[in-house]
Amino acid sequence: MIMSAAALMREYGAGATSIDRVLAHSGAPRGSVYHHFPGGRVQLIEEAVTLAGDFIAGLIEAATRAEDPLDAVDAFFALWRERLITSDFRSGCPIVAVAVEANDEAPQLARSAAAVFARWTDALAEMFVRHGLPAERGGRLAAFIIAAVEGAVIMCRAQQSIAPLEGAAAEIHDLLVRALRDGPATVTPPA
Repeated sequence: MIMSAAALMREYGAGATSIDRVLAHSGAPRGSVYHHFPGGRVQLIEEAVTLAGDFIAGLIEAATRAEDPLDAVDAFFALWRERLITSDFRSGCPIVAVAVEANDEAPQLARSAAAVFARWTDALAEMFVRHGLPAERGGRLAAFIIAAVEGAVIMCRAQQSIAPLEGAAAEIHDLLVRALRDGPATVTPPA
């Protein structure tokens, strides 16, 4: 049921991921919802966020063990490229699906999404630090990459084109080549 919830959130968003839709997708009996998810739909969505976040975090963390940080970042873009193309631009990020909704009745969902984004950012930032960038610069670049990928995925879905992701990947690749070549220079962000 958790995997079904995550899959449905990727395609339809969190708001459209109802218990009934999850049951139909997973084939699970209705009683299993009450047994496994006493917190109902909110608990199911939160667990789907955790599962999806852990899955992508595992991929990011595995990629960051590569010798070349450019390969790691390129692999992250390649993952989304493949997902978008094979889903005919229907598959997005379930974490974004939760983050963009108001969730007034369940603010913990936004906190769960924020924690997932932080984990992904930290993994990339640690890799950049290992490759010679100062922690502050590594953190900013990591957050920028996550934001660029997620924004590009949204644009790709809207445009039914891989072009936004390809453009973001190329620009970030060039930016990282320069940042890693130039090393520990820090840039003070504008006030």
